[in-house]
Amino acid sequence: MNGADAIVNSLVNEGVEYVFGYPGVAICPFYDSILQTDIRTVLIRQEQCAAHAASGYARITGKVGVAVVTSGPGATNLITGIATAFMDSIPMVCITGQVNSQMMGSDVFQEADISGACESFVKYSYIIRNPADIPRVMKEAFHIAGTGRKGPVLIDVPVDVQNMPVRHYAYPETVNLRTYKPTVAGHAVQIKKVIAQLERAKRPIICVGGGVHLSGAAQEVLKFIDKNDIPVVSTMMGLSAIPTEHPLFYGMVGNNGKPYGNLAMNGADMVIMVGARVADRSITDPDRISESKVLVHIDVDPAEIGKNAGPTIPLVGDIRHVFEEFNKMELHADYTDWIDRLDGYKDDARNAKRRRMYEREDAIRTQRRVFHGVNPPEFIRNLSLAMKEDAVYVADVGQNQMWSCSNYIARKGRFMTSGGMGTMGYALPAALGVKIGAPEKQVVAVCGDGGFQMTMQELATAVQYGIPVKLVVLKNTVLGLVRQFQHYNYKDRYSVIQLGDKPDLFLIAQAYGIRYLKIENNEQAADGIAAFLEKDEATILEVTVDPDELC
Repeated sequence: MNGADAIVNSLVNEGVEYVFGYPGVAICPFYDSILQTDIRTVLIRQEQCAAHAASGYARITGKVGVAVVTSGPGATNLITGIATAFMDSIPMVCITGQVNSQMMGSDVFQEADISGACESFVKYSYIIRNPADIPRVMKEAFHIAGTGRKGPVLIDVPVDVQNMPVRHYAYPETVNLRTYKPTVAGHAVQIKKVIAQLERAKRPIICVGGGVHLSGAAQEVLKFIDKNDIPVVSTMMGLSAIPTEHPLFYGMVGNNGKPYGNLAMNGADMVIMVGARVADRSITDPDRISESKVLVHIDVDPAEIGKNAGPTIPLVGDIRHVFEEFNKMELHADYTDWIDRLDGYKDDARNAKRRRMYEREDAIRTQRRVFHGVNPPEFIRNLSLAMKEDAVYVADVGQNQMWSCSNYIARKGRFMTSGGMGTMGYALPAALGVKIGAPEKQVVAVCGDGGFQMTMQELATAVQYGIPVKLVVLKNTVLGLVRQFQHYNYKDRYSVIQLGDKPDLFLIAQAYGIRYLKIENNEQAADGIAAFLEKDEATILEVTVDPDELC
């Protein structure tokens, strides 16, 4: 056995089924050794997308995703995917090949200090110098990636170490890291304090974040909400933890959230943040949620609690375990008046939205302007309702993300996107990973024509491996969200946002041998969506959107 065999054997011991990656000379020993196993390799067309695909796989399966690439540009291409996973706390082990260990630091061909470059984007990183360390390092890496606040771990392996003999291979059964002891069970006293405070509160609100998905806690949280009639909102990463039409759900909060959701947060006398970072995208003024109200912050990562807002009751622990304890306790409280008030907020906001829609149509008629394309909010609502109840919707970044967050109707499925980093091009490769991890589920990726062109090469991966992922491209020929920002902040001085009408998506689909459909107006939408979803095969649906559409 050599070092490469030891790495591969370790993956087998961890139950790894898929490796997403791109080979090169510095990682060839690994890719030669993996041929001896049943682990399936997926050749991604660009290394960043290996991390995105591993991310999608990890998010839908709950397992640690694995990406393996070569040294130099292979490793540096991976960085954006690692950073994207880090910001959204996605468990991954990323293995990079490295130049011969004796040449490290000499600036030889395809050398890059990937461990140093990724220092701020990983939970932990290793450079393996001794092949005898491989079993321990691999065991630790998977443990660190998949426990506590989950995230990516990097392992850099020089090519000569991969070829060195390993005389005594034994994979550890346990991990004992002195400085890494994540808390799972919430403190009993703090749990009782939360329940006692809820009994005193008149206007409580629960805000669920991405940690609810990561801990597999959605059912426990929903059970607690239903049992005690407590209103709930979500961050972007928490979307789909609570069904959209649930009577106690008041939408996404933040800059692009529902106005009635933000009113609920502002008007509450008790806010319970659950698995959320209290970051600027969801909470624009962190001081406001701790001002004149009780703030409870529940998170598995103690470093997040108090980082952006000081909680009245901090509670460190795994969310699923915490809510299991909550659900064992009796809560005696009546929030009927508060719920009636929130329902009024919701009705007022929906009526205002209808008025804005009519005003927009009147303005178009007054300007005698021909409206081109499909109405994105209406299209996304209809698409999500036409999808299977347990389907997975993967949104990219840009206007399409804002429209998706506001109009996707969650039922029993999952909503995924790049939240913390906001990485354009995430949707397609992530959707491939989701479909590989859950082949029985319908998976739809939605992106703009800007994000699509960043990672459209992964259509080749879909075709090669027969992955029937469905891709919607909202085509408005501009970088829509930047254009919108320039519209509001630079008085329509548009700079470097014109994409043009190319590429021709019909010809792209033909080039890859993928089914193609197009919707150009609202009248075609219902039939177009039905045709798009009816066949279980890779399909591109081009949707024409007016560049003046705002979100």
